[in-house]
Amino acid sequence: METRELRYFVAVAEELHFGRAAERLGIAQPPLSRAIRQIERRLGAPLLTRSSRAVALTEAGSVLLREGRAALDAVEAAERRARRTALAATGQAGVVLATKAGASGELLRKLLDAYAAEPDAVVVEVLLCGIGEQERLLRDGRADVALLHRPFDTTAGFDTEELLTESQIVVLPAGHSLTGRTHVTMAEVSELPGLPLPRWPGPGGTYPDGPGPQVRDHTQLLQLVALGRTCVVLPESAGAQLRDDLTTVPVLDAPTVTTVIAWPPHSRSGAVAGLVRTAMRL
Repeated sequence: METRELRYFVAVAEELHFGRAAERLGIAQPPLSRAIRQIERRLGAPLLTRSSRAVALTEAGSVLLREGRAALDAVEAAERRARRTALAATGQAGVVLATKAGASGELLRKLLDAYAAEPDAVVVEVLLCGIGEQERLLRDGRADVALLHRPFDTTAGFDTEELLTESQIVVLPAGHSLTGRTHVTMAEVSELPGLPLPRWPGPGGTYPDGPGPQVRDHTQLLQLVALGRTCVVLPESAGAQLRDDLTTVPVLDAPTVTTVIAWPPHSRSGAVAGLVRTAMRL
């Protein structure tokens, strides 16, 4: 099946309307209808049920939609990575590294400085992103390598190397009553009056229910903590970069956080391999 045919089918399956799908693809509706029928003949199974009122996916159509999306994503990822590899030969950015804004700052600085000193280093473009976005950027080819944090980020399907494991701290407004404590527990953190834990968006962009404020990025989060609207539990290294209007206390029973460098297992980029080797030497 050609990539063009997959794009046609995915558009119809997502819109469930031939007219809207044709408009989205920038083609006329009759050739789109013919292309879908040709795919169905080739597969020997109906992918859509059609009536004068609605279009719906069959079971086979649902499978093709899921697999077709993955295939198209893989093609686009390959195109992006090949384009960056070609640009590297001209001295432009050859590797894109995705990392969560505000996380692993000292480790990232050491990695970039050490890699820049390598004789075959290329320019590394650092893509700072929001909570949980590194994994998606790495999967869809917008990033070649990423810093992920277990247990919060999913590393399934990637090659990884562990770089750092650390305990966690709770970040509080300066002058909070817990300031000066040697440690607190997660139960104490979750029950702090007036400081409910923040809510992060899930993969679909929706927020879980709860009393805490909705947060999107690191800067917004720390501002809300400083204003006394929330508290947050972060890896210990984050404490070195905090503002003067914030304070921290170790959380005794919080799970440890492991920072890993991750990359697609099929990567053949020499620059990615060099960046990973440098990270492992830190």
